[in-house]
Amino acid sequence: MATPAPPRPAPPRPTPTVTRAVARAGWRSRLYRLDLKAAPYAFVAPFFLCFAAFGLVPLIWTGWLSLHQVDLLTPDTMEWRGLGNYTRLWQSEQFWTALRNTFTIGVLSTVPQLLMALGLAHLLNYRLRGRGFLRVAVLAPYATSIAAATLVFVQLFNPDYGMVNWVLSALGFDRTDWFADTWASQTAIATIVTWRWTGYNALIYLAAMQAVPKDLYEAAALDGASRWQQFTRITIPSIRPTILFTVIVSTIGATQLFGEPMLFGGGVGVSGGSAHQFQTLSLYLYELGWPNRQLGRASAVAWTMLLILLLVGAVQLLIARRNRSKLGG
Repeated sequence: MATPAPPRPAPPRPTPTVTRAVARAGWRSRLYRLDLKAAPYAFVAPFFLCFAAFGLVPLIWTGWLSLHQVDLLTPDTMEWRGLGNYTRLWQSEQFWTALRNTFTIGVLSTVPQLLMALGLAHLLNYRLRGRGFLRVAVLAPYATSIAAATLVFVQLFNPDYGMVNWVLSALGFDRTDWFADTWASQTAIATIVTWRWTGYNALIYLAAMQAVPKDLYEAAALDGASRWQQFTRITIPSIRPTILFTVIVSTIGATQLFGEPMLFGGGVGVSGGSAHQFQTLSLYLYELGWPNRQLGRASAVAWTMLLILLLVGAVQLLIARRNRSKLGG
């Protein structure tokens, strides 16, 4: 006859200390999982809060104002206009003049600026004496305030006693009124912008050039390629995304150009000259919103500038995708 198995002892009841330890362990585990999920959002939350407070909300409010007639002195009183401000803007000759001036000054400043920045970065990429000093020196114009730089160039382009007209006269050319003539004034403003931003873009190009593998240059040199061929066949294709980036940034900066033409014009800086010959979109926006106190029309100009920048961004995206498809990316 089989002997019955002895009964199993009952498991020991957890003491209060063990129960509290298990509870603390579970709470720590839940807290750890919550930290893993919430910490990234907590770290990026300040940026989104600042962007919403100082970027998104003003943008939406500006779009709402662009649909109303609003006076600067009575911003609480708004009269619904719908798309009337945009229609009036489309029919305004001064708006089209400001748009043409913005485009012209942008081309006159962006193209020479980026070309000179490419050449300067190519020179700084070689082993030259005092490279560190030169790299700091090319950034000095960017560190100079807009007011100081513009006031100096105003003296240089003065039609009566400016150094530029003095040099032109010495070379046998006629004196130019750099403030009254359309092309002359726009060229002078573009010169200020080019002087300030060439060194900045040169350092961006230099950083991109230093990331190009040196083996490519050594192989090209062994094949007999000259420095110009290395620059056009290796350097330019390698830094093409950086070049596209600087083109887009310079275009955005040209669209928002404000300080240089305003200070260059002196007393008529807001209107961009007696005939609006160098008035940009930013100056036109400022003139509508503050001297003329028409916040609705000024908001319409602001949103029109935003649409132009979005169009530029779309073109950038298409070009970038086309480049990636050519490279097989």
